[in-house]
Amino acid sequence: MSIKKGNMINQITNDLKIAMKSKDKPKIIGLRNLLGKLKATQIDKGSNLNEKECLKILNSTAKQLKDSIKQYTNANRPDLADKENYELSLVQNYLPEPISEDEIKIQILQIINEKNAKSMSDMGQIMGIAMNKFAGTVDGSIVQKIVKEELSK
Repeated sequence: MSIKKGNMINQITNDLKIAMKSKDKPKIIGLRNLLGKLKATQIDKGSNLNEKECLKILNSTAKQLKDSIKQYTNANRPDLADKENYELSLVQNYLPEPISEDEIKIQILQIINEKNAKSMSDMGQIMGIAMNKFAGTVDGSIVQKIVKEELSK
């Protein structure tokens, strides 16, 4: 169900219709929540969201769900953790395959070489370019860790 091309909001809407026809309540609830977040952001923005913006929202939602799962597990609430886990699996269906750290490192090294970055004072510039390049597909903390490692050599 991973999205390659086309409008992500339309895809989620179509998946919601299918879930409604099959009366899959947990899936309906999860997709409605996801669609609600995307549409709310779209309304706030005042125009349609592009794929990068949708991915950013999906990644943010996935991160929130992971935090909730951790908190529910620590609070000994497996019922709520399972519910959040299911919703996380729905969100992950729309996210692209994660990029390996090795691939991220290769691309960051290319950026560093192109910009002739030599020290930590160049970190802001490199981070800006890298986060724009990876927008919505990579966790910023991983990018930051790799950029720090490479610039401090």
